[in-house]
Amino acid sequence: MKIAALQLSTLPMSEAKLDYYFRICKQKEVEVVLISEYALNSFFKELEGMPPSMIKEQSNHKIEALKKLCADYELHVVAPIVNVKGEFLYKCNAHFSPRSVHFFDQQFLINYKHWNEEKFFANAIAKYSLPLFLHQGLRFGVVSGYELHFDVVWQEVMKKNVDVVLIPSSSAFDSSSRWEELLKMRAYLNNVYILRANRIGVFKDEGTNWHFYGQSCLVSPFGEIELSLGDKEEMLVTNIDKDALMEARKIWGWKKQVSKRDIG
Repeated sequence: MKIAALQLSTLPMSEAKLDYYFRICKQKEVEVVLISEYALNSFFKELEGMPPSMIKEQSNHKIEALKKLCADYELHVVAPIVNVKGEFLYKCNAHFSPRSVHFFDQQFLINYKHWNEEKFFANAIAKYSLPLFLHQGLRFGVVSGYELHFDVVWQEVMKKNVDVVLIPSSSAFDSSSRWEELLKMRAYLNNVYILRANRIGVFKDEGTNWHFYGQSCLVSPFGEIELSLGDKEEMLVTNIDKDALMEARKIWGWKKQVSKRDIG
């Protein structure tokens, strides 16, 4: 199966850019597309100063555009988006298919002093549940970038026999080396493909430049980075090889050992 990662900064209200990339996906027979974090909405630090009505307008416009485009191009698209209900804002991942859309609230949110999503959004704090969908015999799990760091997430990945983990992120500053090692380790220990789509662009905040460096990538079930992008707007198109998944799991055998134990 062919899948793609689309690394972007915040998109304009027009759907022209998404239409351009989705048309390419259709030509290349891509079936699943992952979009980077804070591409459908403004970056978090900008959202803090926006009224909920403006955020809702931004989100609703993108939702309707993606519904139409996924139907037109017969694509499954996973993209982070802010879901607005009244005065409350929820940070979600949306799974758009040709005929439906489902929203999954992010469950671990950044809570640092300079970047406190947990305080800003109304997402509930509850027992973790991994968002999943099936397509063409593959099990896709959706893990937001910050959630990568928590072991309970990967226990669910192993328990639910996920094949491909989709990770939209907005990583910045000097974290690229650490992220690379984390992605390789998680893919290797769980024998899964990981597709990461990371944000690009610069946000200027009181003299500090937040540089989002891209480097979207595909990591193999053997923990090797097979493809990686640079720091500009780009799209990564790649194949998911079921044989490679089976080979990695046969060689290491970790899933068989885990299945004998209760990790719930």
